[in-house]
Amino acid sequence: MRVMITIQHPGHVHFFRNPIAELNARGHDVHVFARESGVAVRLLEAYDIDHEVVAGDADSLASLAAVQATYELRLLRRARRLDPDVITAIGGVAAAHVASLTGATSLVFYDTEHATLITTLGYPFADVIATPACYRDDIGPKQVTYPGYHELAYLHPERFTPDSTVLEEVGLAPEESFAVVRLSSWDASHDVGHGGFDDPRKVVDRLEDAGLQVLLTAEGEPPAALASYRFETSPTRLHDLLADADVVLSEGATTAAEAAVLGTPAVYVNPLSLGYTTELEAEYGLLFEYDGDARHARALEKAVSVVEEPADTWRRRRERLLAERIDVTDYVVRQLETLAQTRPAGRSTPAADRGH
Repeated sequence: MRVMITIQHPGHVHFFRNPIAELNARGHDVHVFARESGVAVRLLEAYDIDHEVVAGDADSLASLAAVQATYELRLLRRARRLDPDVITAIGGVAAAHVASLTGATSLVFYDTEHATLITTLGYPFADVIATPACYRDDIGPKQVTYPGYHELAYLHPERFTPDSTVLEEVGLAPEESFAVVRLSSWDASHDVGHGGFDDPRKVVDRLEDAGLQVLLTAEGEPPAALASYRFETSPTRLHDLLADADVVLSEGATTAAEAAVLGTPAVYVNPLSLGYTTELEAEYGLLFEYDGDARHARALEKAVSVVEEPADTWRRRRERLLAERIDVTDYVVRQLETLAQTRPAGRSTPAADRGH
């Protein structure tokens, strides 16, 4: 099987890194193409994943269209040369477009209902759209669902074992209680007009008053007054830190969900509720969503209260989640192999067209 995997975000590296390793181990021909975005390329390098960067990052919404066009054109050229059986991605606008022009099958993974730009531009061209079973939208006959979350492709215990030596890297002793606070930049296309905490300074103050050390991670630069709370460690070690934290407060859904599936209670402060954040709260009690005018105060009080719960509470809830949800890496690999085997005869790109 020849498969192209496209990467547009750091989270995509985490999602695909284990499937890439599995596919390589099974002897498949895997080609990874990336668009520079945040620490995505640094992660690919850190995990020693062979890849090619084919487009830069978009520094504004205005530049996004130009970067996307460049990205898709270069992917199209690579696909014509490689003749993949399957092209896969998260979101998958470029993957779906390129596959439709080259005869490959496109497999798109997605879990974010409110990202309408991606669903409008990508879904109509995709062959198969795989979503968690808790995804709220009915996409139609192209949709397949699975009982899991993107985060279980890389944080399932079959794929990830936390390493507590990260505590020394960030200057914490093993016995210290601490909170991780994740601030968003609020400049993504689907974040415009939304917000999280009213005042990050008050978040830090309240957590410190409760006896917690505070570690801050932020998209872009944090407020200048909070710069000293920002920790320095490899981007590959963040999940080790989330696993050891007493509580995680996040304006971003991914970080909140990562903490939750690791068994760390997560407080998610964001008006954009998602199928998976709702399920992690309603079904498993590992994530707590807050929105509305009082979201800041209510979220902080919840964060302080969950720290007072016995640690066994979160362990038991995670055990039930893991018993009812799958190792998503296995699912990704099976889907790719199945689609490659069922590729219709005659869809291959003519050899004369490859490389042109």
